Amino acid sequence: MDGIIPLYKQKGMTSNDCVRRCRGILSMKRVGHSGTLDPNVDGVLLLCVGRATKVVNYLMDSGKIYTGEITLGLATTTEDLDGEVIETKRLVRPFTSVEISEKMQLLTGEQIQIPPLYSAVKVNGRRLYAYARAHQSVERPKRKINVAYFRQTGATTFDSATGQQKCYFEISCGKGTYVRTLATDLGRLLGVPAVMSQLTRQQSGSFKISDTVSLSQLEKLTKLDRVQEIIADLDTALQKFEHYQLDLTEWQKVRNGGFLKLQYISEKLVLTYNGKSRCIYHWHSKYLCYVPEQMIDLTEGNQT
Repeated sequence: MDGIIPLYKQKGMTSNDCVRRCRGILSMKRVGHSGTLDPNVDGVLLLCVGRATKVVNYLMDSGKIYTGEITLGLATTTEDLDGEVIETKRLVRPFTSVEISEKMQLLTGEQIQIPPLYSAVKVNGRRLYAYARAHQSVERPKRKINVAYFRQTGATTFDSATGQQKCYFEISCGKGTYVRTLATDLGRLLGVPAVMSQLTRQQSGSFKISDTVSLSQLEKLTKLDRVQEIIADLDTALQKFEHYQLDLTEWQKVRNGGFLKLQYISEKLVLTYNGKSRCIYHWHSKYLCYVPEQMIDLTEGNQT
């Protein structure tokens, strides 16, 4: 069984919890996910099974879309509601939609982001959250991210009793983006503490939340021997790359890891044979040919 399962991750579970459950349901060890979701975040979690685990990194590079809620006037240690409150500030008046949208626009495009201290990013072999829990200081790495858009999805709400305002958003962003950090950045630009109070991943790559199945649904389909109905071909992760169909001679060379002498087509090529994506090669500017980058499926096949 090889392919991609678009899973709906419910709140309260870690991404690794989902992987472990899926391994048990499918009775397979080769299962991995393509982009962690925090326990308090729900939505699309792509699981790669079998040979599809070899394309996880290419799936992780695909864009993602989230919807959620930001609370202005409150800040926590974790930048979401799981952490301890470290700052509050009553808003004298609610911000206008125009004021919020202007600041959101400043957080779009290519930018440098410092990941939150409570995150799984590694520094010197340790997760940042391990330093945080041990109350140890550590320099967090800067990361380049790209935000395609960051916009409001409806009217804000203001609680005059607490002096807090909630705004609702949709964001499209690339690999490595921490949306909760963007929530706190929005507050900083507005001059108030802020926290991400709700988040749902609506889309990952070409998979939408409407395409997903829950773990209970996956279990039922497995028992009915119908799980193939919801597994997408691993090539779904490779659609953005040019594909090249190998002839028999080229296929025999590629199976042995040989270089492929072709005229330049594009930086990366997905090489196919007998209707399957077999491997990914990239252009080598020194040797002027294509060289192996990732082998996927080198099982024997007859030319059709």
